Amino acid sequence: MIERLLEKFLFASRWLLAPFYVALVFGLAGLLLKTFQELAHFVVGAFAASESDIILGVLSLIDLTLTGSLIVIVVFSGYENFVSKIDESVHRDWPDSMSKIDFTGLKLKLFSSIVAISGIQLLKIFMNIRNVSDRDVMWLVGIHLVFVVSGLLMALTDRIGGEGHGAAPKASDAAH
Repeated sequence: MIERLLEKFLFASRWLLAPFYVALVFGLAGLLLKTFQELAHFVVGAFAASESDIILGVLSLIDLTLTGSLIVIVVFSGYENFVSKIDESVHRDWPDSMSKIDFTGLKLKLFSSIVAISGIQLLKIFMNIRNVSDRDVMWLVGIHLVFVVSGLLMALTDRIGGEGHGAAPKASDAAH
């Protein structure tokens, strides 16, 4: 009986994560405000801007969009994986892929997004290379490489760890 009560308590504790996901939604709203601010700055200065300035403005918008998408992935995937399933039938436009992201897929999507965001930041620095010190460029490239290598190592360890946990090979596969 004590074990059952403890398990119920532990299982119910997953709901403590829900406020974290709500906080991320507020973070997404803050990011939306920043996106509108960046868009207004971009549009107002577009006619006087150089080609590099336009590219930098677009890269900033892409960066904000990727970050917003990352937040949405974390909110929905995290909620579904750790708190409660969302009834897809209630939402006609529910993306099919959203409910198919497991914890491993979530980690890989997170790292992919972080690498993409880091790459965009690095591209923005390269577009403005005259105003950035060599030391800063080396640090940014190093940090980006750490993200890339970390993501690859995580994907590799997930793949290695997943081998042997799958279904038994088919008879036709065993013959080869």
